[in-house]
Amino acid sequence: MASAAQWIEGARLRTLPMAIAPVLIGTAAAYELGAFHLLHAMLAAIVALLLQVGVNYANDYSDGIRGTDDVRVGPLRLVGSGAATPGQVKAAAFGTFAAAMVAGLALVVLSQAWWLLLVGAACVLAAWGYTGGKNPYGYLGLGDVFVFVFFGLVATLGTTYTQAGRLSWAALVGAVGTGLIAVALLMANNVRDIPTDREVGKRTLAVRLGSHYARLSYVFFLVVAILLPLLFVAERPWVLLVLLIVPAILLPCWLMVSDKQGRALIPVLQQTGLINLGFSALYSLALVLSKGF
Repeated sequence: MASAAQWIEGARLRTLPMAIAPVLIGTAAAYELGAFHLLHAMLAAIVALLLQVGVNYANDYSDGIRGTDDVRVGPLRLVGSGAATPGQVKAAAFGTFAAAMVAGLALVVLSQAWWLLLVGAACVLAAWGYTGGKNPYGYLGLGDVFVFVFFGLVATLGTTYTQAGRLSWAALVGAVGTGLIAVALLMANNVRDIPTDREVGKRTLAVRLGSHYARLSYVFFLVVAILLPLLFVAERPWVLLVLLIVPAILLPCWLMVSDKQGRALIPVLQQTGLINLGFSALYSLALVLSKGF
């Protein structure tokens, strides 16, 4: 039986900023629209965090039973390392998904946005189908699309809608920005795993692009994400604050383009998660300052 520390490591806490970032932006966009509900924001954050942990456990289970994690460079995998049985990890994944659904149901009831029940169900199905089932789309190079849609667009715009009852261009730009950074994080992870993924037939987008172009795409995603808010600089000069994150992207971009391999890329994952959190905080602050207190 895995220890508590191993379960926590298996939850991959370094990926959690990816779940918090869209909620910050979505809440700030709602505030700019004249709406802010702390309880709604907290429930959205709980849903996002639980879905992220659930995805991590589900991937651990599915990759573990397929043997994808038998030779692993990155952090501990519960099934692949033998620390926990596949059944235990699968139960942890579905238990976490169930908790996310309860929090999501509470959010839907409070916001009266009943159609979001369908969105929530789609989130859980997509989270499981990423590496689970007979034809996991994460093995086909479509995982990046899942991350962009659900951890970018859905999480951000859903947060805004449950508070404001409508959306804005500022919310959309923020959603695209945080989604692109989340895709960059996944790309860094998959670039590190190209050799082992190729061996087991896991055709991620990084494998399909090849190491060189996958690394360049990482830089492209970060640069586009940071520059997008400048579309609003004329009416919202405060968006220039997002440029403060530029120094933070230099080191991980250098590590990627300098052809670092294996464990040398592990710090990039944590740095990219923090970049997403920093970007979301700065962009959110810009929206709040543009609206005024």
